[in-house]
Amino acid sequence: MRLGVCGWPVAHSRSPQMHNAALAQLGLTQWRYQKLPLPPHLFEETVRALPRAGFRGVNVTIPHKEAALALADKATETARAIGAANTLTFESDGTIHADNTDATGFLTSLRTSAYEKTALVLGAGGSARAILYALKQAGVSELRVWNRTEAKAHALAQEFDAVVSEATADIIVNCTSVGLHDPAATFKDLPLEADDLGAGRTVVDMVYRQGGTLLLNAAKANGAEVVDGLEILVAQGAASLERWTGRTAPDQAMREAVADIAT
Repeated sequence: MRLGVCGWPVAHSRSPQMHNAALAQLGLTQWRYQKLPLPPHLFEETVRALPRAGFRGVNVTIPHKEAALALADKATETARAIGAANTLTFESDGTIHADNTDATGFLTSLRTSAYEKTALVLGAGGSARAILYALKQAGVSELRVWNRTEAKAHALAQEFDAVVSEATADIIVNCTSVGLHDPAATFKDLPLEADDLGAGRTVVDMVYRQGGTLLLNAAKANGAEVVDGLEILVAQGAASLERWTGRTAPDQAMREAVADIAT
């Protein structure tokens, strides 16, 4: 039985190590999780062919999350409300089922309540949609969204009852890919200054890299509470694995596998 993660790029993904550690812990020795680098023009065709190649399901990352929902035959209410999917399951009858575990993974990873706090979400892709949905469900007092393409920010703000703003907030979530390949671009390409990331704020970066991102390292140095994208990766990955296998995910084994790569 095969599993995988679809993205473009996907070379940086730590999902295979994390999921393969979990599968070994569960004794599912015939299962294997792998990277599936798919450019956008090949995404739908390739995903539809995966069940014939022995795949039970896949995770979906940048830039395919909205396309994943569009190709699915069935979807959870959460995925439909978000408008994007990060988990596809291939059923025995040929049905492709879409879910989104990013929202629950994000809320699980927050150490403090988001209720009645302001929140700024950076980005307008599938991850941003999930985070906006999660924060709205958590009862924030105001949702703010920023994107380099202003038209996308306005469309997303209207959909999730948010405002287009780059003003700092109690909770700041980076859902862009800024900082993934070029850490120095962080404060050049995002509407943030290091001084915006002080005590009393929670800073979340969906990007993860060895040694931490520049955004999180600056926030930590200034006294902010930080949430690493790796912790969210574990939480959303555990939910995906449980859907595919019907078994309780060994989240500690998954966390340790991710930590081993990060050191």
